[in-house]
Amino acid sequence: MSIMSYNGGAVMAMRGKECVAIASDRRFGIQAQLVTTDFQKIFPMGDRLYIGLAGLATDVQTVSQRLKFRLNLYELKEGRQIKPKTFMSMVSNLLYERRSHTGREMQRCVHRLMKSESQDLFETISQAMLNAVDRDAVSGMGVVVHVVEKDKITTRTLKARMD
Repeated sequence: MSIMSYNGGAVMAMRGKECVAIASDRRFGIQAQLVTTDFQKIFPMGDRLYIGLAGLATDVQTVSQRLKFRLNLYELKEGRQIKPKTFMSMVSNLLYERRSHTGREMQRCVHRLMKSESQDLFETISQAMLNAVDRDAVSGMGVVVHVVEKDKITTRTLKARMD
């Protein structure tokens, strides 16, 4: 069995009308063994800028720390907050800078809903995540959902199966 299958997890993002949502499960385990039920997989990178990372826990923590470091350097040098498109380039550069040496590939799943309002978007992403973690034995222990709008950010934690 590959070491990449140890921790697992689920992260999902959706876009609605003038809002976005990002959600993840909260379980951290080593294969079928549970370690904790509140593992962070979504990281704030700015006022309304988040990134979700799933996979091997040590990689999740390393990537989030390196991105935060690069983000801080950018904002110090530029004297302003980073734009989401620029941040996407930063993430892409970080993930692919060692690709030719290690051969590792990062996978990402992004779903879009073009016409949803924030409450509809919350309901849709919540149901999708809850259904996903119910079918996957190495994810679960609840779901955290962040809905980002122009003027506010709403974070909710949902209960899911606890086995």
